[in-house]
Amino acid sequence: MIASERPSYAIASIPGDGIGAETVAAARRVLDVVSRESGFSLEWQEYPWGCEHYLTTGAMMDSNGIELLAKSDAILLGAVGRPDVPDHISLWGLLIPIRRSFDQYVSLRPARLLAGVESPLAPSRAAIDVVTVRENTEGEYSEIGGRIFRGQPHEQAVQEAVFTRVGIERIARYAFELARTRSGRVASATKSNGIVHTMPFWDEVVAEVAMQYPDVELTRYHVDALAALLVLDPGRFDVILGSNLFGDILSDLTAALAGSIGIAPCGNIDPTRRHPSMFEPIHGSAPDIVGQGIANPLGQIWSAAMMLEHLGEAAAAKALERSIESVLAAGIKTPDLGGECGTKAVTDAVIAAFLAEGVAR
Repeated sequence: MIASERPSYAIASIPGDGIGAETVAAARRVLDVVSRESGFSLEWQEYPWGCEHYLTTGAMMDSNGIELLAKSDAILLGAVGRPDVPDHISLWGLLIPIRRSFDQYVSLRPARLLAGVESPLAPSRAAIDVVTVRENTEGEYSEIGGRIFRGQPHEQAVQEAVFTRVGIERIARYAFELARTRSGRVASATKSNGIVHTMPFWDEVVAEVAMQYPDVELTRYHVDALAALLVLDPGRFDVILGSNLFGDILSDLTAALAGSIGIAPCGNIDPTRRHPSMFEPIHGSAPDIVGQGIANPLGQIWSAAMMLEHLGEAAAAKALERSIESVLAAGIKTPDLGGECGTKAVTDAVIAAFLAEGVAR
């Protein structure tokens, strides 16, 4: 690329279901302003995949969907799911194929208590600034297993977890590298007292990786105790390392402790950058509020900021995060946060805050 050229990024947009269409539209409005003001451009390609697509075609996405998405630099995904489509169909028909086809083995989920947002915890225990690093392609979310004797009294289901040395090593290494940029502490979630094969293996491999990072403190917690301590003393935690299942559950807990799942972001990341990474809020599709104009767009917008950082536009990403923080601090909030503003008003406020601040170039 010639130095004077304006950087351009191809972004695949998948609005998904429910409020996903509303929050993705809001995030795209914000990103178009951010890119214009920050000296780069975003080329959008929208794909109408999700549960409506499934009900119409029998598939959550087109048969060549992965091939189409591979052409993008990043993917912005909205919430997926609706009551008349079983959750395992929506998950295994869209999200998991994307994560695994593009080897997005890191699910990065920050949770931070921001000014203007109330935690359900007592103020004395509400210092929350954690990042969950969740293994995103193997573990407990396995296709291995099945059901037999369906509909009979002795019906059985078997589900097998799959943990590989490569998978554990690389997610642990990512967590330790991240901790080096923060407080230098990693909490590893395990359940090796009850899960006799996979969790001791997890502990052993994580400990081996930890030896390569003598400057990072590793503490191992049984996942149930870790969940309790997050409620009692969240300030002791910084980077939380978890398997696919444990990381999924703990990141929802940290988001709730930080005030709302509605503002929590997520990046599904391929650290090698061979494939596009995908960015989405962790909240659901909220079919009960679709079309009312009150969906909280901040989880989607914060996810978009993570996308910009991943693309190398760090200054724009940080400015956008500060804009989110200033809007919340000013009390401009949707009803899920106790406010009275709608999706558009909050989105407009983020754009105004960004324009007022500007971006250091």
